[in-house]
Formats: sequence, structure tokens, C-alpha cells
Amino acid sequence: MSISMLDRILAPGGLRCYAQPIVHISGANCTVVSVECLSRGPQGTPFESPAVLFDYARRKAVENTVDRAAIATALAEVRSLPGNLGIAVNVHASTLGRDAAFVDFLAASARQCEIDLSRITVEVVEHSPVWNATEFLHSLRLLRELKIRIALDDVGTGQSNYRMILDAEPDCFKIDSYLVQTAHADNRRRSMLTSIMQLARDLGSSVVAEGVEFPADLEVVLVLGITLIQGYIFSRPLPITELTPVIAKINALPVPTSSGRTLSLQNASAGRHAFGGN
Repeated sequence: MSISMLDRILAPGGLRCYAQPIVHISGANCTVVSVECLSRGPQGTPFESPAVLFDYARRKAVENTVDRAAIATALAEVRSLPGNLGIAVNVHASTLGRDAAFVDFLAASARQCEIDLSRITVEVVEHSPVWNATEFLHSLRLLRELKIRIALDDVGTGQSNYRMILDAEPDCFKIDSYLVQTAHADNRRRSMLTSIMQLARDLGSSVVAEGVEFPADLEVVLVLGITLIQGYIFSRPLPITELTPVIAKINALPVPTSSGRTLSLQNASAGRHAFGGN
């Protein structure tokens, strides 16, 4: 793959921002509290797929360059959304570990877009061990000093292991969809979800269940006390221009259930609310 593809990715319009709502469920009510920003590469190329886009960035060791471009694009677009919504952006652990100026760049980009830093959550994506643990931990400290929250993505799969949990001290665990999907029919998945939820509670962190598609799986995670939900059951990732009416629709929804009954969530606890806005 030639460097010209990187030039195309970084050119104006090369990256586009999609976003997916993160929904808080309380009783029978749904409320969109945040959106996760998701990048799409140049249209008409394989790099429209985020998996292909960021695999290319990792293979070329340009994660920090692409991360910066993706965040600048996302913040410029989400500034049109209501100011009470949290904004989650994905950042490679390697970017935090080797780009000493990244946190300053993120803060400057947010201020330029008139986005309060307290609305932002950095979702740490780890596909390989952190190259510079000292710089990584320093970056996390800087983020916290700016009141930017930290989430750990893909918990339960890949590199999001106990060491990363200890090092990152995340405000939020985002449980990978692999553990969530079909949990209603799989005792093993339910046991793992229970374990992660208990760990998060012990550490004072909130939990987001990713990849929720069906009411039966939604009921499982709610009964376990996971009340922050992300997935197709509410909305697929959408261009920012299409998101506002979808958010309004979700906020007017009752909680979807497989039986049509209202769930009892007396034992539900979201822990620290890592995805709220101001």
C-alpha cells in the first residue's frame, strides 16, 4: 500500500465521522447520554471500513497521525449536537504511549470547536502492548487533570487485560460485543459479564454493554446491573447530520423487552457515570 493512500485518508473529506448513541436505562426510560465517534475512510475504497482503516494505520505505524485526524474530524462535526451529550473518541494506546503532544492536541481541538473538555471520554483501544508505559501513564494523568474521562474499549477480548485495567484505572469498562451477544442463551457469557460487572463495581467504574442487538440480551445485561447500552437495538452508527432526530426518538422510547413487560431494575447500578455531559 503506497503512502498516497495515507495522503488520501488525511486529505480534507478523507475521513468521515459516524456516531452511535450510548443509552442510559433507568426504570422503563431510555436516555441518550453520549455518542461514540466512529471513523470511516475515503468513500469507494476498502478503507471505508474502520477495521481496514485502522489496521492499515497500525501496519504503517501511523496510529497517532490517523488518530489525530479522526479526532479533529469528529469534534468539528459533533459540535452541532446538544451540549449536554458526552462525546467518546477512540485513541490507540500506542498513540498515548508515544505521542507526547497528543493530549495538548486533543484539548486544543476541543477548545477550537467550543466543546467543554468535561464532555469528552477517551476510549483506549489496545491492539498491541504499549510501547512506552511511562509516557502512556503520563498521558492518562494529563487527561485526568483536564477532567477528560477514560474508558477501556473491548474489555473481555484482545489486549484489554487485567494489567491494562490496573494501569489505565478506567472510569468505564466497555464490554466487547462478543461477550454480550447471545448472553441470554449462554451461561458462560453471563458468568463472564457478572465477573466484569463486579470488578467494575469494586473499582468504582461504570460499564457499557456494546453490541446489544436483541431484547433478550438487553434483559440479561440490565438484570446484571449494566444500565449503559450501545448497539443496534437502539441505532446503528450514523452520520452526525442524521443523529439528532434519532436521539429524540430514542429518548421517547420505552425499554424494549422480549415479553413487552416492564423490567425490575432494583439491583441496577451504573457506578461512576463516565459518559454524561455537563
